[in-house]
Amino acid sequence: MNKKSYHWDLALSNALSGANLSFFVSLTRNGIAYEQLFMLQVAAGALCFIPLALLSPHTYRLAWHDLKHIFFVALLVIYGWMFLLVWGASYTTPIDGAIIATLGPAFTLLADRLINRRVRLNAGRIVGICCAFAGAWLLVFDKGFVLVHGSRGFGNLLILFAVLATATNTVLIKPQLERLGAATIIGWYYFIGLVVTLPFFGHLIHPEELLRLPSTLFWELLYLLVLGTVGPMWLLYRGTERLTAVHTALYRYIQPLVAGTLGFVRHQTAFDRTNLAALALIFLGILGTVIGYRRSLKLLSESLAPRHFHQRRRWPKASRSDGPESAD
Repeated sequence: MNKKSYHWDLALSNALSGANLSFFVSLTRNGIAYEQLFMLQVAAGALCFIPLALLSPHTYRLAWHDLKHIFFVALLVIYGWMFLLVWGASYTTPIDGAIIATLGPAFTLLADRLINRRVRLNAGRIVGICCAFAGAWLLVFDKGFVLVHGSRGFGNLLILFAVLATATNTVLIKPQLERLGAATIIGWYYFIGLVVTLPFFGHLIHPEELLRLPSTLFWELLYLLVLGTVGPMWLLYRGTERLTAVHTALYRYIQPLVAGTLGFVRHQTAFDRTNLAALALIFLGILGTVIGYRRSLKLLSESLAPRHFHQRRRWPKASRSDGPESAD
């Protein structure tokens, strides 16, 4: 398959995921607990992906070390990403959450550097990472260095940890993803997620209450479960399976653009001075990351290019005895 399609997978995945923050805010502010949303997301993913994993031949050839690795990363995805994201979104605004999400590329590049020592951080990437961290710092500690449970800063901090978790898991799972395929990996994610969440949150699933939701909230919930959870997960891991961690990182910048635009259009929040300062830092972060990525590609191509030594071929000088023998 043409690699261009995998680029589209990553782009569409992040565009669909970007709308989740706006719907998290509207659903939790209208009486749906964030724990219930989290459990419904896990249940929807399990319903779709566990059958795919059972049909995959790779499932029956899993080694024990693969299972241990998948189990650890599954906990990182389920509780580190999904749970913290919806928990944090219930306290903050879509624009704040969108700006925090721009740390995804920075965390992905850092995780890739720590896990894969061959990856280099050039000046452009370092500048981009520092700018992204500065923007997140402004949002988390905008009201001071004391974080109160349930405050906007506390919610931003939770989203920060969620972004760190999702950036790290895509790097950690890359070897198994290339060998076993997206269907096997995601299916095991949600099988493990269902096992570790049902005892604590299973009692929160009440289908009869969900069917009585106002039509607007019902369609938002349906989007969140299908197009906001199942679809993006499949597209993200399809793209990650074939492309590099740098591609996964760069496409994450689509999420805050979608989330911020949707939150602003739906009047869920307004831009303030902190948001504008953070956005300026984010723009510098994007610029530095892209320039650094292009620079690294150029250096890589130069290092792999064959060296041609154009040397003039020298023929040995003919001796007098090389010519035709003269007759005596």
